[in-house]
Amino acid sequence: MPTTATNERTKLGVLGAGQMARALVAGWVESGLLGPGDVVAFDPSDTAWNAFEQGIGEGVQRTADAAAAAGAETLLLAVKPQYIATALKSATAGLSGDTLVVSIAAGVTIDSLGAAVPEGTPVVRVMPNTPCLVGRGACVYSAGPGVTDEQRAWVGRLFGAVGFAAEAPENLLDAVTGVSGSGPAYIYTVIEALADGGVRAGLPRELALNLATHTVAGAAAMVAETGTHPAALRDAVTSPGGTTIAAVGELERRGLRAALIEAVGVAAGRARELGRG
Repeated sequence: MPTTATNERTKLGVLGAGQMARALVAGWVESGLLGPGDVVAFDPSDTAWNAFEQGIGEGVQRTADAAAAAGAETLLLAVKPQYIATALKSATAGLSGDTLVVSIAAGVTIDSLGAAVPEGTPVVRVMPNTPCLVGRGACVYSAGPGVTDEQRAWVGRLFGAVGFAAEAPENLLDAVTGVSGSGPAYIYTVIEALADGGVRAGLPRELALNLATHTVAGAAAMVAETGTHPAALRDAVTSPGGTTIAAVGELERRGLRAALIEAVGVAAGRARELGRG
């Protein structure tokens, strides 16, 4: 396993080269914010590394030393929450006082991160989601003490390059997890159910799935691009006595709205549990 050797600080270090790290870094490279040679990553798994290298492109660097990755200008913490403490312990020697630590570990608080790195290290906590893989992510970030305006703007540029990005107080991130972090799974379930309904109504499976997928994507784009409240958009396609109002009435009777509201609450509660250890 090669170790990076350079006289200049690398722009981005990565601890954990899994799917989310690969999606984010690939998006940043594609957007031109970074080049493959600006990235050095640490991951003990050859399988994870090979996929990461293939996704980022020739020139991305691998290191056998977590501290070498931590010596970059920005350090992306992309390991699972239960491994954060171990990863930071092995990387601490490489951190300098101005290394910007950006964590995407669900539930791991800024205070917890700050306690595991040298005092005064700037820390930003981010909640991204998997559609970052296709440049359609929804990311919210919170900055800890000591993060400069320039660093805050840099984080906004990074995550804005892979979709929607917004800054919010840290106490909202568990709710963000419930809506957007876990939200793609809810929508995949909706797409699957719509397609199954189409098949039951007589559509071929492939056509039903394509219709369901593009309907969900198109409806989301209508909300995002028009700025119109979803209730108003729904009313616009709900004719008196028509098919849509009949279907919407059935959704209400079956509790779809209540189920989604409760799902967000449950996911947010689980995020809080993870944050408590």
